Amino acid sequence: MSAISSQKPYRVGRSKTGLGLFATKPIKKGTRIIRYFGPILDSRIPEQDDIENKYLFELNGRWTIDGSVRKNLARYINHSCRPNAESDVRPRERKVFIRAIRNIEPGDEINYDYGTDYFKAYLKPIGCKCESCEKKRKKLRAEARAERAKVKARTERKAQKAGAKTASVKKKKLNGKHFAGKVGRAKA
Repeated sequence: MSAISSQKPYRVGRSKTGLGLFATKPIKKGTRIIRYFGPILDSRIPEQDDIENKYLFELNGRWTIDGSVRKNLARYINHSCRPNAESDVRPRERKVFIRAIRNIEPGDEINYDYGTDYFKAYLKPIGCKCESCEKKRKKLRAEARAERAKVKARTERKAQKAGAKTASVKKKKLNGKHFAGKVGRAKA
């Protein structure tokens, strides 16, 4: 099977979060990468306002793009808290373009920040899986392991000291019986 040359600087591929959009060619900062498109929904129409899917892109309070159509490859762009692209929303034209905000190398996943509303509704309950959040969680887990190890070592040292102290206390003989140092009356 021969390799098919693609004019597009991106491809859909497997990502940590499912499918993602990856660069196949270098993409310079400021370059328009892809258009997010689909049917335009009007929030004033109840049937269109009730549509629920995770590919809705709100242009403004009234207009929303339903990006769930299969030809819309921009729907595969995943969220990142430290993105390499951003959405260029043009509500009057009812268009959204994804634009590079950093140079993107071939093989890099293209991602942008979905915004706080989407994050709170969909990502926060399951935890953000973007690279920066994964690194942050990994660092926090390592710090927690180190703290648990310090606490465990501290308690072991205290236990050893306590064990050594009780062993070093001289047992005194009192009337032929071993006595650990407490004086009290014998109960009859």
